Amino acid sequence: MFHLPYSGRRHVERIANAPALEFEGIVASYPGATTLALRGVSFALPAGVRAALVGPNGSGKSTLLKLVAGLLRPQSGTIRIHGQPVGACHHRVAYLPQRGEVDWRFPVTVERMVLAGRYVHLGWLRQPSRADRQRVHDVLAQLGLAELAPRQISQLSGGQQQRALLARALVQEAELLLLDEPLSAVDAASRAIIAAVLDALCHQGKTALVATHHLDRLDEEYDHIFALEDGAVESRGTGEQVNKRETAIEAMV
Repeated sequence: MFHLPYSGRRHVERIANAPALEFEGIVASYPGATTLALRGVSFALPAGVRAALVGPNGSGKSTLLKLVAGLLRPQSGTIRIHGQPVGACHHRVAYLPQRGEVDWRFPVTVERMVLAGRYVHLGWLRQPSRADRQRVHDVLAQLGLAELAPRQISQLSGGQQQRALLARALVQEAELLLLDEPLSAVDAASRAIIAAVLDALCHQGKTALVATHHLDRLDEEYDHIFALEDGAVESRGTGEQVNKRETAIEAMV
């Protein structure tokens, strides 16, 4: 049901002053596909920022995030996370899939779903401790889900489901968060909560890369913007710069 790409516990130290995330000449496609999903993608993301990955459906946003999460492998090119290769330290990266990739009919409570985010620290045989459960409780309260902890996940609204997925990523206490369309079909309250949480994480020195097709409020919610088009990075800049480009394009139409 859930993505748990952790078959073991590995830990290596991050390289000092290295970017949080760095792509160099990434070429990738899905198994069996006849076209490339990514074509020579290269860019670097400094630590402690909120970055948006924008672009139309099919532009390669989800593929790029799955490469960093270790769910796919590139055909060529290099990905570094704090200077280390993908998989060098699993707990350092948390991946939040698109809401549609989760079977919300699965019979599990919100609390148990979120607790799954701690398993990368526990391995497969150890049971969650009282501290692990307290961490889950604290994050659920932070995201306004504490009262929903005993509910089945099938009983959640779209915005609550998205916050539950984010909670699972947060309890992992990762340094790099990969969020695939976390604002899809959420209400204004959920969007405000998610934005506040990402802002707080970046103030703690953590990094977030968010795939999104929501172009409003880019300058308020993100520090860097990377635009994908047909599998390649076509533009980049701050939220304010991207919004100016979008406004200029609309004026010419």
